[in-house]
Amino acid sequence: MDGLETEVADPPGDPRDGVAALFHDNRLKLLRLAVLMVGDEATAEDVVQDAFIGLHRRWSGLDDERKAPAYARASVLNGCRSVLRRRSIARRLGIVHEPPVWSAESEVLVGEERRGVMEALQKLPRRRREVLVLRYYLDLGDAEIAEAMGIAEVTVRTTAARALTALARLLGNQE
Repeated sequence: MDGLETEVADPPGDPRDGVAALFHDNRLKLLRLAVLMVGDEATAEDVVQDAFIGLHRRWSGLDDERKAPAYARASVLNGCRSVLRRRSIARRLGIVHEPPVWSAESEVLVGEERRGVMEALQKLPRRRREVLVLRYYLDLGDAEIAEAMGIAEVTVRTTAARALTALARLLGNQE
């Protein structure tokens, strides 16, 4: 050739543009959500990556691209649930998941005083943990949490109240 490379434009509606923008805007929030749900950064990164791969595959099927962040959140939550379900099955079979190793990066991100809260969150039942993480770490409202989890708004409020009570009890026992 003549040494010049011609840049090929992406076709209109190419999922790469939308997914890339969504990834740029939401990856840290989704990673934080996943870390809080599964308890370790490496698994959380895998869950978020899988969610974005799935979103890329299904991008053309989205009715409204504005709902993509909610779809990504739901995908990450479902991925976390799958991880926790597999860990539960493994525990019943006698295979113990190694407890999370808090890397230097995690320590800086989380901070020592919040580490106890994260460890207490891991002890809560899945639904309670999800509600608290979505409400207090992703700043979602009850309607958004209900949509992400597929439950009623009143269930979100009840679950949050019970989760906070249980969390306070767990944190009170540690001191």
